[in-house]
Amino acid sequence: MPPRRKLRLFVILGSVVVVLLSLAWTAAPYVAGAAFVIDLSGQDVALRRWLPVSVERVETEDLSVPTRHGAIEGRLYRPARHTRRTALVVPGLHTAGVEEPRLTRLATRLAGEGINVLSLPLPDLRQFRVTPRSTDMIEDAVRWLSDQRDIAPDRKLTLVGVSFGGGLSLVAAGRSALVDRLDMVISVGGHGDLPRVINYLCTGRLPDGTVQPANDYGAAIVLLGTLPLLVPAEQVAPLEQAVRMFLDASVADGPAPEQAAALFAESRRLGEALPEPARAIIADVSARDVMRLGPRLVGLAELTAGDPALSPERSPATLVPVLLVHGVHDTVIPQTETPALASYLAGAGNEQVSWLLTPAISHANAAPAVTAGELWTLVRFWTQVLK
Repeated sequence: MPPRRKLRLFVILGSVVVVLLSLAWTAAPYVAGAAFVIDLSGQDVALRRWLPVSVERVETEDLSVPTRHGAIEGRLYRPARHTRRTALVVPGLHTAGVEEPRLTRLATRLAGEGINVLSLPLPDLRQFRVTPRSTDMIEDAVRWLSDQRDIAPDRKLTLVGVSFGGGLSLVAAGRSALVDRLDMVISVGGHGDLPRVINYLCTGRLPDGTVQPANDYGAAIVLLGTLPLLVPAEQVAPLEQAVRMFLDASVADGPAPEQAAALFAESRRLGEALPEPARAIIADVSARDVMRLGPRLVGLAELTAGDPALSPERSPATLVPVLLVHGVHDTVIPQTETPALASYLAGAGNEQVSWLLTPAISHANAAPAVTAGELWTLVRFWTQVLK
């Protein structure tokens, strides 16, 4: 082959190699993001076995985190080889604590990407209560964790909040004590204004006036925080017990079907033994009748949930990068909360807010079936998180 022709061939082959390497370099983060999304879903997807993604082995350690309101039991997930970031994950309302399956999947998978992860279920959220002291606990946990140089070498954290933990995390992130301690806040299905969410859960009506039936589970959570205002003092404790049994049976990834059925039955039995008005209230809960239960509660939203410590849109805004993701069919915290929250943060001066509404998740769960385009949008979002 003539030298000039050989040279031309080498140039062409070299160009092809450069292009292929560039494509591989560009595509690699998205491949990792796709694997991450599939792993979080908890579903057996054949495609996952073909994705060339290496996930680090993860080691765990239970530890106690001090706060002004008492210690909280958390679980630390460490990648076995190297750490590039540190994250604090605050889940939503669930009684299972660090053993909650969705929380375990999220923390383990984040740690597999080379991130030290502390999962921290808050005591009040584990009792189905959204309280100002929970926001204090998040603030204190961020301060404590960022001071642990063996876990957070650069003293900065990514704060990840799920469901009501997302809204509370954003409130905590805006507090002056956390300036320079956070590099990002991620809210998954979180709220912007808690009384607005309560009004939705009690009426099924969105802020624009359209109707989207609310999850009866959410209305029962609202009820739990209003009992002293609805029934005589002597009825509060037994009614609370019956409502809690209903909620324990209703949580996602909760008890087995036969256990849930037994809890529902016991909740109804306890309710039938109560005097009025408690008996009528628990009857509405058991019947999952939001339209009867809601009018009892809707007028109490500001009184029970108006504290600025409960709503990002009523608190100072964080100026660190914020990523918001929300399921378009969420019937606990409606998807309208995310664009409203993004608008508030931007109006308060945060120029680093990204948000996504997607049918690929419901509330804090993966949707059972989505299109390739919907999945790709979610992959791009998580790729932005993991980079």
